[in-house]
Amino acid sequence: MANTDSPFGLRLVRHRNGAGFNAAVNPYYIPSSYATALFIGDPVIKTGTSNTSGVEGTGGSMFAAGTLPEINKATAGDGNAITGVIVGFEPTKTNLENKHSAASTEGVAYVCDDPDALFEIQDDSAGGTALAATSVGLNAVVIYTHAGSTITGLSGVELDTSSDAPAADASNQLTIQSLVNRVDNEIGTSAKWLVKINNHTEAHGALGI
Repeated sequence: MANTDSPFGLRLVRHRNGAGFNAAVNPYYIPSSYATALFIGDPVIKTGTSNTSGVEGTGGSMFAAGTLPEINKATAGDGNAITGVIVGFEPTKTNLENKHSAASTEGVAYVCDDPDALFEIQDDSAGGTALAATSVGLNAVVIYTHAGSTITGLSGVELDTSSDAPAADASNQLTIQSLVNRVDNEIGTSAKWLVKINNHTEAHGALGI
């Protein structure tokens, strides 16, 4: 059965040690000056600053100035580090049905920034080259093949198989752990892979096998 071509970004699966959804998730700041929409599953990176004033949270709670590191969408490609992956957003009072962070809108994103978290991602071989089983253990980069969906709120980022094919490269963004073991997934076009962030701002990258 052919794999479904349905990109969803990076989806948090579990901790590397086999534990469930206990990987660290922390709040991060999206300033209104950032003119790029963000989606669940987007890889992001810290910018080196934080919120300069208080930000209201759910139920009247407040994130004090300096408590939220600022993030931008991580740049795709070799050498570009990643801090973590967006798993959700603080609700916006003016639009409670919104599932993503609109461009030029202040917000708070919840990011899994644990270097040992594992994620599922679809490869972009629908427009390139399908990976073989021998790709397991190699390093890889992400590619923004598709825009994020304002309907589902999910990212369109995928694992790059062609413009920068997986290789043993310690500065690449991901390490391929395995094919996702599921009945609706197999080696071939649009396969889903289990990956770990390799070029991580909170850890040191490692050369793939």
